[in-house]
Amino acid sequence: MSVPARLVVLLALVVSGVLAGCASVAPLETAVRHAPPPPSLRFGADTFAFPNESRSKNQGKPDLYANYCFVMARAVSQFLRFARFEPGEPPLSPAAYAERVRRVAARAPWTEPLPASERVVIPGYASLFDLSRAQEGAVKDGLGGRFWTLVHWTNWRVVFPMPGWQQERVARESLAELQGGRPVQWLVTNFPVLELNHTVIAYEYRPAGAGDVDFVVYDPNDPYAPGIITWSQAQQSFVAVRLFDTDPGEIRAFRMYYGPLL
Repeated sequence: MSVPARLVVLLALVVSGVLAGCASVAPLETAVRHAPPPPSLRFGADTFAFPNESRSKNQGKPDLYANYCFVMARAVSQFLRFARFEPGEPPLSPAAYAERVRRVAARAPWTEPLPASERVVIPGYASLFDLSRAQEGAVKDGLGGRFWTLVHWTNWRVVFPMPGWQQERVARESLAELQGGRPVQWLVTNFPVLELNHTVIAYEYRPAGAGDVDFVVYDPNDPYAPGIITWSQAQQSFVAVRLFDTDPGEIRAFRMYYGPLL
């Protein structure tokens, strides 16, 4: 590896490691001894009813909603933190719903959850799933564009291999977040294979023996069933077990949207 390449990889490790978590986290083998907490979100309630659509599988489809996976995954966290659903209140017009969604999506997803009294009220629906099923157009309008998520400055991490210790740190930090009741957004990739440059929300975990951990994820491409990404302690890597339109195999994962720079 050339000197410039080494420097770039070192910078990647700094971004993903040092800036990612100055606070200490428990060793993985210690963390998995604790009984897993309840899921940090409800699949099929706190997730979207519509998918981020695949261009290759929907060629020629008008109004294709593609390349919005980062927007959708981030919005799941934002709705959990900043919205309150009130199904008993009178419904609004589509334009009014779009404005409410826009207010939720405008808040930084790494900030503390708002108290109930300060949250954006979504009347007429019991959950994000119900809202996005009945008001799909309004929700998509309110979520806004995808451009800045596609050019986010940390996306370049996907092009570099990462050592096992860095990936284990992602697993340990994710466990700590889930034990605290907070879902975790991941950037996931198997680059240089041009198959998976994507994002998911890890919201539950299950110890799988021998130090392995199954992370249950919401995949914006698949609103119908959760995905599974396993941390393999022996391989010191993440493994895609079940992800929409992705062959099972080793991948890399990076945390996203948990600080102003990351």
